[in-house]
Amino acid sequence: MPEILASEEVRESRPLFSQGVKVGNTIFVSGQVAADRGGNVVGKGDMTAQTHQVIRNLRAVLAAGGARLEDVVKLTMYVTDMARAGEARAVRLQYFKQDPPASTGVQVAALGHPDFLIEIEAVAMVTTS
Repeated sequence: MPEILASEEVRESRPLFSQGVKVGNTIFVSGQVAADRGGNVVGKGDMTAQTHQVIRNLRAVLAAGGARLEDVVKLTMYVTDMARAGEARAVRLQYFKQDPPASTGVQVAALGHPDFLIEIEAVAMVTTS
């Protein structure tokens, strides 16, 4: 049975979608954007600030399922301007320093709010030791 994940640190997403879903030891995190828990855009026009917020949101949802960023095996990054993707990659390197996850980068025409520059979704495998 899937376990619905939610973090109080991340903007409420229901009833439209779940922040994350855990099935067995696999966690699927919905695309996270640069919004704080109040739904306010963080870092308008600033890809670096937005990427930091997105990763903070990812980390919070992962924690709700007992996982860490180190457990991420796949990331999909959506950006509105591929010319700025390097800024996002530089931030990602600060969080995924070694053994980076499999990744896909896609340019999209728009995201859910005109001020969002980036959205990232993740898949993680929780290991028990």
